[in-house]
Amino acid sequence: MKYKTIKEHHLYDKAFHKGTRFSGRFVNVFVLKDYAAKRLQKANPEKTAYNRFGVSVGKKVGGAVQRNRAKRILRAGYFAVEKELKTGFLIVLAPRSEILAAESTDIERDLRRGFAKTGMFRTETL
Repeated sequence: MKYKTIKEHHLYDKAFHKGTRFSGRFVNVFVLKDYAAKRLQKANPEKTAYNRFGVSVGKKVGGAVQRNRAKRILRAGYFAVEKELKTGFLIVLAPRSEILAAESTDIERDLRRGFAKTGMFRTETL
């Protein structure tokens, strides 16, 4: 399934101002409960809930090439942990300037720590 992105600016603002925040070494993670999740789940042909995901990269990270590389690395790190996350949330990732010197394993480790601190991992009940 193609992942769903956050397209509206006001949703980024809500995640930044009202969401739970984690600041790691390479990335800032913002998580906010998506109030439209039930409506979107009903509209989804598969009837499954999903997270809406966005990346916000500022000019402090570097030029266009560096910003696109940072977005590509963040998306890859997010998709490595996506299956373990709860659904029905807005997730915004904002890289820090240190991301340019990082490896993908460092980013994935930072994302895992961020999602653990914000309580996004599913708890398995047997």
